[in-house]
Amino acid sequence: MPFREDAVEATSQFHLDRSRPAATRPPGWRPLRVAMIGQKGVPATYGGIERHVEEMGSRLAAFGHEVTVYCRDSYGDVSAEQYRGIRLRRARTVASKHLDAIVHSTTSTLAALAERPDIVHYHGLGPILTAPLARYASRSKVVLTVHGLDNQRGKWGRAARAVLGTAYRLSAYVPDARVTVSRGLSTHYATRFGRPARYIPNGVTAPRHLPPRQLDDFGLRPGGYLLLVGRLVPEKAADLLVRAFRRLPTDLRLVVVGGSSFTDDFVARIRREAGDDPRIVFTGFVYGEQLAELYSHAAAFVQPSRLEGLPLTLLEAASYGLPVVASDIEPHVEVLERDAPGRRLFRDGDGDDLLRALATVTADVPAERAGATLLRDRVLAEYNWDTAARDLERLYFELAVRPPRPRRRPEPRRR
Repeated sequence: MPFREDAVEATSQFHLDRSRPAATRPPGWRPLRVAMIGQKGVPATYGGIERHVEEMGSRLAAFGHEVTVYCRDSYGDVSAEQYRGIRLRRARTVASKHLDAIVHSTTSTLAALAERPDIVHYHGLGPILTAPLARYASRSKVVLTVHGLDNQRGKWGRAARAVLGTAYRLSAYVPDARVTVSRGLSTHYATRFGRPARYIPNGVTAPRHLPPRQLDDFGLRPGGYLLLVGRLVPEKAADLLVRAFRRLPTDLRLVVVGGSSFTDDFVARIRREAGDDPRIVFTGFVYGEQLAELYSHAAAFVQPSRLEGLPLTLLEAASYGLPVVASDIEPHVEVLERDAPGRRLFRDGDGDDLLRALATVTADVPAERAGATLLRDRVLAEYNWDTAARDLERLYFELAVRPPRPRRRPEPRRR
């Protein structure tokens, strides 16, 4: 048993009394063994889920728990056994658009169950297809973090959407607990399925403002460009931004940071739409200090996405005090609240309205930066990885003290 039986009541009170110190643990607690499945890997280079897992997993490890992250070979080198306190384990997969995630989730689940973790934590809708193994064939408690409604993503064909639609429905019933990164997603599960989902948002770290040492690599100057950061997939709508920017009379450049995610044809189409406009710069994926430098010296950040959970890139841009232009989808409005200086909203999918917003933010950049300072302060205060990790730890403890699920006995055969 993870805890003494007398810990159950204490943990219930611990959850209800939010005024108690964050470090409070239930009496008789011990470190939990947590397996995280669904992410491509750690250290995070690109991808919001990977960054989320690294930040949350490293903090849970610092709290004393044993956190194992299952990694894909296709994401990077998995020769190290540990990173930021997280155990790294390699699980086999098939590097293809349609098989990579599901095969890796299956092999990761089998490997995890052999170690008998207290918690098996899935990230993303697709991996939940393998969660019944953990839910019904082990004593582990199953947690799912919903980072977005993946069944609606534009890169998938009809068959893949059907499979993800099944995963979406299972996500409401298979996990012992659901976590969502936005309030809108929590409301979605309550209204669509009548199922609870715990809101634990993404966080953001203090920005690293770096001097402009590498901007010349891309032919950029400080304050001379707009910035987009993200995978180049249809729902991120980089094509909409490129078309609108080409109509914008400005000397600023548009820097598109990101690359293909099994979407080579889409990336090629964006490049064709950019045409011979010398103001549009494609950098490919950029990480670490070079990405921090791009954030540090942008004139503004643009987030034209049509589908998101709670985008880390938006939080990161806001943390740097950048004026933001974003589509008015629910997750963006949840962060930005309303259209105002430093946080300009445009109608989702409307290229003309995006052009209007771009013209507004570039017409008076100093005034927009003043408004962005207020957004920065609120984002840094509200979206905090340490708080998020404590909330997740609290959820784990609640699950760990629940009695084991009763095993179903086979019904006797009728003669």
